[in-house]
Amino acid sequence: MPIQFDHERLKAYQKALEFVSFAGPIIDELPAKLAARDQLDRASTSVVLNLAEGNGKRSHPDRCRYFDIARGSGVECAACLDVLVARGKMTLERADQGKAILVETVSMTAGLIARFSGEMAVREEQAPYGDEVVGGEKE
Repeated sequence: MPIQFDHERLKAYQKALEFVSFAGPIIDELPAKLAARDQLDRASTSVVLNLAEGNGKRSHPDRCRYFDIARGSGVECAACLDVLVARGKMTLERADQGKAILVETVSMTAGLIARFSGEMAVREEQAPYGDEVVGGEKE
């Protein structure tokens, strides 16, 4: 059995690595002077590194802070893909492939944040139909 760190077991971490693998050839194809190239490289790396570091933290607030940075970097990657499409450096279809990976990564990371922050979903009770009050009077 291979040696494995705890963060390597996270599905979000594995998805983040999948995106890094997806983004690598794109980054290599882009001109070095293009800002979105460097930003995509840094943001995709940030997702992986912050998931790993956050998972190693003992306190839940510390953990969530790193997970939140990872989530934000994932969204930043999606924006980089949009910029590349807008500038004609990438097809919309290729960007959508990357975004599909990112949506899963960001969703799983948000789940980790919710789990360790103790956030409960906010839900309102639904009013029965027809019992709405408008201007202080029942309709």
